[in-house]
Amino acid sequence: MTARVPLLDQHTAPAASVAAIEQIQTAFGVVPNMFRAVANSPAALQSMWGSFGALGGGTISAQLGEKIAVAVADRNRCEYCLAAHTALGRKAGASAEEMAAAQAGLSNEPKTAAALGFAVKVVEARGQLSDTDVASLRQVGFSDEEIVEILAHVALNLF
Repeated sequence: MTARVPLLDQHTAPAASVAAIEQIQTAFGVVPNMFRAVANSPAALQSMWGSFGALGGGTISAQLGEKIAVAVADRNRCEYCLAAHTALGRKAGASAEEMAAAQAGLSNEPKTAAALGFAVKVVEARGQLSDTDVASLRQVGFSDEEIVEILAHVALNLF
């Protein structure tokens, strides 16, 4: 697939994007193409990178965040996203089988299954959720803070 905007690095990006690119390089060991494309806009890069950092310090686990990411990637038919987030999920401690199930929106763990089902519904229903959808998360023990973070993970992975 050809990039529709230039893929920038610390030498070709606007000066305002360089610090974030260097932070991303340090965090991942490479700068993923997604960030290289977004670096064309310092504001967009700061927003995306800041969101990743903020959610990384949230209340839901990195593993659940990556499972949500692969479920969203599957619905978006984004092979690049699927590969990247599967690797990150494995790094967070999920098995290959767990990540494959998450891609389908499934889990053997009831709380994770509820979160994935909710995330898939957000994508497929374009955010048109019912009170019952939210109540299903509360029934398995998710707090309002965690529910909002699940939504934020979905939104970030739709970026």
